[in-house]
Amino acid sequence: MSSVLTASEEHISIIRQSVRDFCEKEIRPHVMTWDESQHFPVETLQRLGSLGFMGVLVPEEYGGAGLGYHEYVAVIKEIGRVCGSVGLSVAAHNSLCTGHILQFGNEEQKRKYLPLLASGQWIGAWGLTEAGTGSDALRMRCVAVEDGDYYVINGTKNWITHGISGNVAVVLVRTGELLDSHGITAFIIERGTPGFRAGKKENKLGMRASETAELIFEDCRVHKSQILGEVGQGFKQAMKVLDGGRISIAALSLGIATGAYEASLKYAKERHQFGQPIAHFQAIAFKLADMATEIEAAQLLTDRAAELKNKGEPVTLASAMAKYYASEVAVRVSTDAVQIFGGYGYTKDFPVEKYYRDSKLCTIGEGTSEIQKIVISRNILKS
Repeated sequence: MSSVLTASEEHISIIRQSVRDFCEKEIRPHVMTWDESQHFPVETLQRLGSLGFMGVLVPEEYGGAGLGYHEYVAVIKEIGRVCGSVGLSVAAHNSLCTGHILQFGNEEQKRKYLPLLASGQWIGAWGLTEAGTGSDALRMRCVAVEDGDYYVINGTKNWITHGISGNVAVVLVRTGELLDSHGITAFIIERGTPGFRAGKKENKLGMRASETAELIFEDCRVHKSQILGEVGQGFKQAMKVLDGGRISIAALSLGIATGAYEASLKYAKERHQFGQPIAHFQAIAFKLADMATEIEAAQLLTDRAAELKNKGEPVTLASAMAKYYASEVAVRVSTDAVQIFGGYGYTKDFPVEKYYRDSKLCTIGEGTSEIQKIVISRNILKS
């Protein structure tokens, strides 16, 4: 097989196997324990960092792996195949906090933060969403007021991955008028900055080992040197960051769907009813056929978006399509997986109930399926 692979495919295959080996040894044995206790395994992310998987896209000069989006998709997919929670945390760390600094930070900011983030020594968070502003980000209430060489920030961010454990956060706050797309600015804020603290940790349906919490700002003074790019550019930056983030969620969705499918295929061959494996019944065989086909289609959409991103070409439409389709596939595949397992699929003794619970977030986070449809329709209706 290797003889017909291109050099790039061989490289991706090696990375995929490296991630798979790590997941089987370091993650799979703990998946349900972490899920039940809502334990965020910081030490596991740090070990992933030592292998280069917390800075996949970060150039080597800043301590990263210096890889492209095809490799990144492979990494997130393989982790998600075993544990959606760890996959989500690795994706958010790479594409949101680290990715924002990589794309829009100045040289001093990159050299200060990227080596810490890429190595996994520091965990990154990214704050856009608020309690009353999910998709409607331009109505954010978290504000920053200029005060000499500082900005004073007040407000709250919600649904923030690594909101408690993150060592540094990139936070989008309003510095201008309400509804002004040029009135939002991105700041790099380190944990320990006076006036910055974590709030409530969310008790979630799925992705329970990926920490989600509030960020609270009370007269938090942040120096102007911590601004990413220029004042007022934050919303535009965030939209570009989310283009890459949607590829992350597509890859994570692929991983969850693949894990559910593989478990279902194995079970269908082993489980006997009426004197034969249930895989021999057309009702089950057709579900497996649909699973395999939809996963393959989602993979192709994700690969296309990754290729455009690597080339520096516009990726908004392709990443929205990939994220929308792959996330919905993850839900459909994991739902059918529970059905194939029957009563056992409804218990925590088998893995598919967790894939089922984890999959739903993929249709919500980093832009709901409905928002993806808006993005897709606006792009295809342009004339």
